[in-house]
Parts: sequence; C-alpha cells; structure tokens
Amino acid sequence: MTAPLSRNRDYRLLWIGQALSEAGSSASTIALPLLVLVLTGSAVASGLVLGASAAAQLLVGLPAGALVDRWNRKTVMLVSEAVQAVAMAALVVGLWWDAVGLPHVVLAVVVLGVCRALSEPAEEAALPAVVPEHHLPAAVAMNAARGYVGQLSGTALGGVLFGLARWVPFALEAVTHVATFLSLLFVRIPARHRERPAHGRFHHEVRDGLKWVWHQPVVRVVAICAVGLNLFFQAFYLLMIAIAQQQGVPAGQIGVMGAMLGAGGILGALVAPRLHRLLRPHTSIVGVFWAITALIPLALVVDPGYPTGVLFAAAAFLAPTANTTITTYQLLLTPDELRGRLSSVMGVALGIAAIAGPAVGGALAGLLPPTQAILTCAGGAAALTVFATLNPTLRRFSRSEQPAEVTAD
Repeated sequence: MTAPLSRNRDYRLLWIGQALSEAGSSASTIALPLLVLVLTGSAVASGLVLGASAAAQLLVGLPAGALVDRWNRKTVMLVSEAVQAVAMAALVVGLWWDAVGLPHVVLAVVVLGVCRALSEPAEEAALPAVVPEHHLPAAVAMNAARGYVGQLSGTALGGVLFGLARWVPFALEAVTHVATFLSLLFVRIPARHRERPAHGRFHHEVRDGLKWVWHQPVVRVVAICAVGLNLFFQAFYLLMIAIAQQQGVPAGQIGVMGAMLGAGGILGALVAPRLHRLLRPHTSIVGVFWAITALIPLALVVDPGYPTGVLFAAAAFLAPTANTTITTYQLLLTPDELRGRLSSVMGVALGIAAIAGPAVGGALAGLLPPTQAILTCAGGAAALTVFATLNPTLRRFSRSEQPAEVTAD
C-alpha cells in the first residue's frame, strides 16, 4: 500500500516550490501596473504592459508544449525558474539605481510570459510521474488550491510592498523563484524512456498536438465549453467590479470582494477530491455550469461589495471539482510524449478566454445599463450550460471511459 499524498516527498517539494513562485508572481502582477503608472503616468501603458506578458505566453504557448515534449521536463522547470529570477533581479537593480524605463519593464514581463509558457505544461506533464495514479485527482485538486493561495497571498502583499519601495515586490518575486529553483533540484522525477528524439519537423509536432486534442471527443467538447464559460465569467467578474466602482463602493471593499473568489476556490479545492469520487464525471463538469448560470442573475438583487463577493466565492466553489475530473482524465488519456502539447493547447485556449473576457466585460459596462449587462452575461452562460448538459459526448462520459492506467514513464 502506497503512502498518502501528504507523505510524498517529491510532490511536497514540487507543491511548496510552485506555491512560492505563484505568490511572488502574483505580488509583482499587482505591482507592475503601479510601477508603470509611476514611470509614465499613463493608464494605457499600464494595461499594455500586463497585456504584453499574456500575449507572450499565448504566442509561444503551442511551440512551448512541443518543446516540453522534446526536452527533459525537470530541466525545463529549473531553467524557467532561473531565468525568471535573473529577469526580476535585473529589474530590481535597475529600479534601485533609478535606471528603468518602460522598455525594460516590457522586456521583463515578456521574459516572464515565455518562461511560464514553458514551465506550466512541463509541471503538468510531469505530474503523473511524481504521484501514483490513484493520487492524481488529489494532486490536481491541491495544485488548484495552490494557485488560489498564491493569488491571495501575493495580491495582498504586492500593494503593501510597493508602498514600502517600488523595487520590493519584484525582489520578492526574484527570491521566490530562487527558492523554487532550489526545491526543484531535490524533486525526483523518474526518467522517461530516454528523451524522445524529434520526429520530423518542429511545426509538425505542434500540429500533432492540436490534432490529438481535436480527435479526442471529450477533450474537444470540454475545451470548447470551458473557454466559453471562462469568457462569460471573466466578463461578469470585471463588470461587477466596474459597477461597484460606479456606485461608490470603497476600494478596500472591492478588493475583499475580488479576494472572496480565491477563498471560494480554496474551499472548493479542499473538497474536490471527495466530490470527484462521489459525482459522475458529467455531473461534476455540468455542475459548475449550472452554479454560475444560477448565481450571475443574483447580482441583480444583491448590493455590490461583500454580497457580490459571496457570489464570486460560490461560483468558484465547484470549479476545482470540474477541473480535477477534466485534468485527471486528460493526463491519463494522453500518451506521455504528448502531455506537454495537450497542456499547452488547453492553456492557450483558456488564456484567450481570460484576455477576451475582461474586454467583453469592459465593453458591456460601457455600452449597456448594469441590468442589461448582467443579463447578457447570464444569457451567454445559460446557453453554454444547456449545450454542456445536453451534449451527447459529455452525457456518455462516465468513469468507465476513463483510462485504466497511466502511460509508463
């Protein structure tokens, strides 16, 4: 009988290191627009800098997945952490000597985006080699909790540290990347059947990853549904923040309102392994669609601020269960030599939704009265919910369809 996940040394090291890295990244993400405002006085430039990081991650996302499948995944993670530490350290030195301009900031965030495009699929692809198959759902859920914890802690720290000195949050990120690098050194990832040699041209490998996702019915349908739901929920999230600002809700209360989304996600991640065992796959996936569809219209009858934060928390609660079901299925289904490309394809799709969602939310806030804007988000989510509920591929998706074992590493 294998030891519980909590006693898996390699997974603990991986989890702690990545949690530190995510906390540092969240701190600098909050501080970056503040830094650009100080340097340029332009809110537009501030938005463009954040967009540059997301654009870099999306642009290299698909090629990065193919590279992760070619290269040693632990090495990819180590190099990514080292490069991010150097990039942040260089920014800190420039700020210390007051020698940083907008181009330096853009270069730094582009480097961070490229490194994340490589490290995230590398970690996900390596996960089945670090934990036994029966621990995989719990590991996926704990990784989701880690993301929420890192976001909450980093977001809380970033603004405070920037108030102490503008270089401090970026120094924190540099330190966390160094700590993650050190923890990864001691993570034992079993060797694959030697690193697979490249077969054919590189763009063919990228294409193979796209073809794999498209030819897996469950993966394809889930990806389409997840992208749509993320788009409408991100739009709703930004819309409610805009409405709260328009109605004079204090900035501190708006911050807590947004943080409650993360709190709901953490609680949901803690119960996700149990719900994953209890619920049918179709139920665990469709449940989050119905929850969000039911909760969005409630924004019409609750006050912006803390009550809206409760809606955010409730909407986030079931998301880790659906993510656990989907990610576990995908990792077990996908051959080891394609896992990096699978992760990168899904990451690019969700990244597009994460960028488009706030843009849609901002447009709705500017073009429509609050009631109509909220109902538009609710209508979009409802249409996707009906599609997911009635879709024959998802309705047939049961535990008996899930792969019986992980491809050997």
